[in-house]
Amino acid sequence: MLCMPGLARNVRDFEALAPHVARSRRTIVVEFRGRGESAYAKDPMTYVPLTYVQDVVALLDELEIARFATIGTSLGGLVSMLMAASMTGRLVGAVLNDVGPELEAKGLERIRDYIGAGGGQPTWIHAARAFAELNAAVYPGYGIHDWLRLTKRTHRLTPEGRIVTDYDKQIAAPLRLPAPEAGIDLWPAYRALGDIPVLVLRGALSDILAKGAAQKMEQALPGARLVEVPGVGHAPTMDEPAAVAAIDAWLADLPAT
Repeated sequence: MLCMPGLARNVRDFEALAPHVARSRRTIVVEFRGRGESAYAKDPMTYVPLTYVQDVVALLDELEIARFATIGTSLGGLVSMLMAASMTGRLVGAVLNDVGPELEAKGLERIRDYIGAGGGQPTWIHAARAFAELNAAVYPGYGIHDWLRLTKRTHRLTPEGRIVTDYDKQIAAPLRLPAPEAGIDLWPAYRALGDIPVLVLRGALSDILAKGAAQKMEQALPGARLVEVPGVGHAPTMDEPAAVAAIDAWLADLPAT
């Protein structure tokens, strides 16, 4: 089982889910380049999905892993789809957490606005309050303890005693480039998942994966199932009971070995 986090996230996204999955599957959680304890890239223009795919493929080859399933949040889900398109027969199942071949422009603009911005905070409680202000619409039911938990997943303490986001701010560099006029058609990559078990998780309040797009995803593949996680936007943390139950059902559909 290969767990891959979102754009500004790291392995701590899976601190609850990974041990749960690891009870039945060998589980590896990836920290993309420029996040957490992975090295920062010398060239910020390598912070793009195709490079992440190459990194993950190199990891799989080094560990001699022939067949695997993925649980990918946002960017991690995009990497899953691209791997399906380029590694025929090796991917045996995928969870796409609030991501798909059609992404909402408004949500993408929101992400572009905050990625790489902002400075440090003096304490964890200050950082949690700032993070809550930025993401209030994503997790409207969260209290301060929830925000502290999420902030400690996404931030780190510097040697100088400041709380900062746990990623290289240069991951935003490719996002500042003009988007291709024709756009990029990701439907062929999604369809490359074929008939393997695919779980499409959607935050009911998501501004990235529209409900209609998620329904099209469910209809496009014979093994796809759509589950909405109530009360959250982009993206579910996968700690939610609805998400855990859906992932457990997906796990049961995977090949035994």
